[in-house]
Amino acid sequence: MSDLLRAPAEIKYAEELEWLESVDDSPKPFSWRLSPKMVRLFILGSERSDGLDREISQKWYGDRSFVERSIVTLASDRGLLLIGDPGTGKSWLAELLSAAICRNSTLVVQGTAGTTEDHIKYSWNVSMVIAKGQSRESMIPSPIMTAMESGAIGRFEELTRSTSDVQDALISILSEKYISVPELDSDGIVFAKPGFSIIATANSRDRGVNDLSSALKRRFNFVRIPVVTNKKSEVEIVRFRTEELLRRHQIELEVPPTLLDVLLQSFADLRASAASAGSDDEKLESALSTAEQIGVLEDAVLHSNFFGERALTARTLASSLVGSLARREPEDLAILNKYLHGVVEPRSKEEGGSWPEFLEGGRDAIATLS
Repeated sequence: MSDLLRAPAEIKYAEELEWLESVDDSPKPFSWRLSPKMVRLFILGSERSDGLDREISQKWYGDRSFVERSIVTLASDRGLLLIGDPGTGKSWLAELLSAAICRNSTLVVQGTAGTTEDHIKYSWNVSMVIAKGQSRESMIPSPIMTAMESGAIGRFEELTRSTSDVQDALISILSEKYISVPELDSDGIVFAKPGFSIIATANSRDRGVNDLSSALKRRFNFVRIPVVTNKKSEVEIVRFRTEELLRRHQIELEVPPTLLDVLLQSFADLRASAASAGSDDEKLESALSTAEQIGVLEDAVLHSNFFGERALTARTLASSLVGSLARREPEDLAILNKYLHGVVEPRSKEEGGSWPEFLEGGRDAIATLS
């Protein structure tokens, strides 16, 4: 695993999954590797009441009911559609579910304007077709078809970014559970094996790009993943991801709790400002998600390690926040400047602590970008 830039969940947590499977004596749907209870436990972590001989770490932070509804859906014959704002952990939850259920989270189709039916059904190895004709050997199955043949979970990222033709091709797969291959005289139908299902994700901000048809909506159970606003949960997520980052880069650098509080409070302030804004021009282009919060902290940590004094400072954190969130110029810079003068400056005078240095770092970053 050390030679992989980013190991999929089934490799990253392979030892944990093997152990859970060895002690799992609950009924399993279809060909699932873990029972529904163990899938939930793998994702949300163990508690003392579970009576396990070892602790299982929590990997996804959110409402327990979202995970349970997702698991129940996958145990039925319906697809699962995870909807939410960018950075709410939809893809990570889909990956964890796939890893726990079938030990393969890599059967993924990425939805874009250029995605075609071939990407979700099959294509052909042209050189083999020329040499030997069309056959199962010369056919290139899509990740979805591979999932069907192996009774695994197929994933479709950003479903609403795909065209209506591609979305319509999913309808027969989800309802009929087979793909017809008319080019083949025999063996021309690929049937899904028990355990096959599809987890799709959709960005709620993409509404109107390529809306789902009523027919496709009926084939999915919807689970809406909200932005994390609970401070305790957000602290746990940010700390969890930051510790992973430090381990991956082998960095020995402490993130002071006071600076973590500054980061969390800054995002809370900016979210409140966005909620009260009268128009989109008065909002940052950023969704201000927990994932973007982690990105700001990651940028600050790496900058401190490589170019700083190997200690995270409020000045570096402010510079990373401005650099990460100022995507439109001059609109976003103006919004951030207003925030610094209207919120951070009074707070730095009243509370002191890390806020004066954070204010100074933010002002310098804005001046550099202006």
